[in-house]
Amino acid sequence: MEVQQFYYDNKIVKKFIVATMFWGIVGMSVGLLLAFMFLFPNLTDGISWLSFGRLRPLHTNAVIFAFVGNAIFAGVYYSTQRLLKARMFSDVLSNINFWGWQAIIVGAAITLPLGFTSSKEYAELEWPFDIAIAVIWVAFGVNLIGTILRRRQRHLYVAIWFYLATFVTVAVLHIFNNIQLPVSALKSYSVYAGVQDALVQWWYGHNAVAFFLTTPFLGLMYYFVPKAANRPVYSYRLSIIHFWSLIFIYIWAGPHHLLYSSLPDWAQNLGVAFSVMLLFPSWGGMINGLLTLRGAWDKVRVDPVLKFMVVAITGYGMATFEGPMLSLKNINAVAHFSDWIIAHVHVGALAWNGFLTFGMIYWLVPQLFKTKLYSIKLANAHFWIGTVGIIMYALPMYVAGFVQASMWKQFNPDGTLVYGNFLETVTEIIPMYWMRAIGGSLFILGAFIMLYNIVKTAKKGSEVSDELAEAAALAPVTSKRTTGEAYHSWLERRPVQLTIFATIAILIGGIVQIIPSLMVDEYVPKITSVKPYTPLELEGRDLYIREGCVSCHSQMVRPFRSEVERYGEYSKAGEFVYDHPFLWGSKRTGPDLLRIGGKYSDNWHLNHMYDPQSTSSGSIMPAYQWLVKQELDKSDTEAKMRAMVQLGVPYTEEEIEKAQQWMTEQGTQIEENLYSDPDFVKTYEADKKYAAENNLEFTEMRNREIVALIAYLQRLGTDIKVKNAKEISSN
Repeated sequence: MEVQQFYYDNKIVKKFIVATMFWGIVGMSVGLLLAFMFLFPNLTDGISWLSFGRLRPLHTNAVIFAFVGNAIFAGVYYSTQRLLKARMFSDVLSNINFWGWQAIIVGAAITLPLGFTSSKEYAELEWPFDIAIAVIWVAFGVNLIGTILRRRQRHLYVAIWFYLATFVTVAVLHIFNNIQLPVSALKSYSVYAGVQDALVQWWYGHNAVAFFLTTPFLGLMYYFVPKAANRPVYSYRLSIIHFWSLIFIYIWAGPHHLLYSSLPDWAQNLGVAFSVMLLFPSWGGMINGLLTLRGAWDKVRVDPVLKFMVVAITGYGMATFEGPMLSLKNINAVAHFSDWIIAHVHVGALAWNGFLTFGMIYWLVPQLFKTKLYSIKLANAHFWIGTVGIIMYALPMYVAGFVQASMWKQFNPDGTLVYGNFLETVTEIIPMYWMRAIGGSLFILGAFIMLYNIVKTAKKGSEVSDELAEAAALAPVTSKRTTGEAYHSWLERRPVQLTIFATIAILIGGIVQIIPSLMVDEYVPKITSVKPYTPLELEGRDLYIREGCVSCHSQMVRPFRSEVERYGEYSKAGEFVYDHPFLWGSKRTGPDLLRIGGKYSDNWHLNHMYDPQSTSSGSIMPAYQWLVKQELDKSDTEAKMRAMVQLGVPYTEEEIEKAQQWMTEQGTQIEENLYSDPDFVKTYEADKKYAAENNLEFTEMRNREIVALIAYLQRLGTDIKVKNAKEISSN
């Protein structure tokens, strides 16, 4: 049998490891800053690009796509070459993958703080970046599949199955969720509206967690845990069951993010059913991972790599038990919109993704530099500091979630809310936010310890960029099943068929959910009183999106007695037919805003945005003073309206032509309303006088951004008659 010599490409793996550590510390640092902004809301006062609403999507994107994404590529590029006994298909594609991915991350780091966002969770980047992501992802997929096709190892190991499923599914999710209509170079509108948009977004959002944060990491688990423990995977049969059941069931579970919302009941119930079923394959994978360490527990006690991996797999088990539990309607009714969800998400992110990445890097770097880890003691210190950090982060957030849910739902004997002022629920959990900030500080301290340890390890080793290897050439073999060969063993040497079957498995659930969602007219009742936004309200809505208000405020009143009493009439699907994108939100740091229109004066809104503590003592909302000072850009208003017409919003050509006049008239009315406040008049006239005396340009209040935002907020919830609406307090 001919033995061939070839070289593994270690350079690309090292590049991705460096990027993983760099972007990990950046993403965690932004997250830590956000944690302290809950305690010191005016920490970045006056700096628009450092405001909470703009930094929050930067944090999630940096951690998910920069830290975890680069870790995935590092692990996949290392393990794929060794599992297939072949160098990656193309060094050029490998480098396009690396540099293209880093360029997208840098673009995100620039545009998100500047307010260029689609507002869709985990898909905030605007349309040029969406195209770039698709191109780079295809380059990665071609490189992966090309390597599989020229492999020297006949059968495909389980890790490769998960890599293939990840490539196919992420491509499908990304393309369908990010179909947008561009208005300008960095502005677009989702082609879906309201209920449609919500269903497609959370089909994507949940499965971004499933197929970006889970399936590739399961592939890494199946490779690196046996390698680190020097033991075979516990059960081959269990890995088969785990893979096929997981990728089939996971894709259906997205609607459990929208329980008790305006989503049709059939879609909600479908999400619940498959979410509960998801527990079994998820725990099958966890059991397979942990039992792989049978007989190696003495090694676990002394080896920090295995310690990280054990906690990672345990964190995966905890998160995948909690996910199905949270999809049960009675539990979701309590947990949704609360900090319980923040705890749940971070158990998965910090323990499963974070610790498995740390363990993988601690194992990989000594292998790549042909040396031993610089300091076992430092790695163990990192493990314990990080573990305590996770606990101090998660437990207080669970408590905060329980406290919020309890306070939101308590009634007095006379039927009124015990805590009618939403701010009371915020101030009660401030101690929990302090503990979260401390836990996050410990976790990032551990990351810095790892960085030092890895740098010292690399310096004492010898770099091998192209590692010599040898393997027998792949001998020709019949494509038919041999006598006694199991069906799945046959499938494992047929990568094209394996990929096709995996694609079919994930498309079934997607088609069942997404195709009906496109036929929105079939299940969203029309409400004749619901009208499109005026041009000024449309501009105000875009400002609401730009500033990330949806990160802290929901626009979805669920049909619960406590919510109807606090906010007003529950939400109807027909109210959102002109909302491109939907803005239902995922978290209530502040109160729901769907029925905010007309509850407060225009002056209240201006003062609230300029200095939230002036209207709500003890509020943790940051100030948005630039909105009061900056001139509203109206240059694209007509283009935005024409884009909306293409999406089905019934603006007439006459309305579009008169958009500027319409905005001036509505803005002037709001400006006149603001004059009813003597303090406003005094300050406004003083600014006008100062500008005139110093020959400075002065923008009339009716042309400032705050007026557009006020117009939008005053419109919310006013299209239908609201009954029994109570005044709500700001956060």
